Amino acid sequence: MNPFEPLKKSFETYFEQAFPALAPQITGLEESVRYSLMAGGKRLRPILLLAVIKAAGKPTGPAMPFAAAVEFIHTYSLIHDDLPCMDDDDLRRGKPTNHKVYGEDIALLAGDSLLSEAFVLLSDPKRTEDYTPATLLKVVHCLSLKAGNQGMVAGQAADIKADQSTGDLELLEYIHHHKTGQLITAALEIGGLLAGLPEDKLGHLVLFGHRLGQCFQIQDDILDLTGDEAQIGKPVGSDQRNKKLTYPSLSGLEASKKLAEQAYHQAVTHLEASGLKTDELKPLADFILKRDH
Repeated sequence: MNPFEPLKKSFETYFEQAFPALAPQITGLEESVRYSLMAGGKRLRPILLLAVIKAAGKPTGPAMPFAAAVEFIHTYSLIHDDLPCMDDDDLRRGKPTNHKVYGEDIALLAGDSLLSEAFVLLSDPKRTEDYTPATLLKVVHCLSLKAGNQGMVAGQAADIKADQSTGDLELLEYIHHHKTGQLITAALEIGGLLAGLPEDKLGHLVLFGHRLGQCFQIQDDILDLTGDEAQIGKPVGSDQRNKKLTYPSLSGLEASKKLAEQAYHQAVTHLEASGLKTDELKPLADFILKRDH
């Protein structure tokens, strides 16, 4: 069993009920949202958040809504990424993409719904039963910042216009630091905020997230070339067909593997400096470097 499987299992139990029932007039929208939410996936971001809480010796139960909010935003980004105007993908997590099942219009609204609902979860007055208003404000600001124009959306916008013929390593690092890394970092930072980590320790946790996100994306680029479609749940070779700017397209496959290992070791160094118990978080870094899906 994976060392983080118990966290994933407890999260899934909460997550099944996290999205509310919608009005009967829009049952199609609710079906579309739940289709993507419950399509499986690694649940890496919520597990990272909960692992920080656990490593700090705090209960994970009160943090479940925050983990769900991060996964809502991640899922919305996948729904939108798959649309014909973006990456135009037919498969996600081994199933037809949302717009292939429900149409582009409902898929677009499903993403909008998840983005909004994430902040409904974060701002529920019930959250003050477990955390101070000051902490909650920091959490909302963190997720807003890293999901928006200084984070994931910025990376997506840069990615749309980038291609192999004009891009360079500086642009590639900008894209993936924002598009992939910022939401991974947000999960870790929110976990640290909820756990009450001091600023210096929180800083190392954020840097752990930056390098972990880089490692994740390099491995993602590698798997697009070398992965098995049945395992990764989406078409392989799509980056090359779409002339996407990737680490292998710039540096080659073997150099990309070395870059992933370098990012991993830098991540672990920052994790150790954070003062958290590494036995909760290092296995997740190991998984990211060595994953085959």
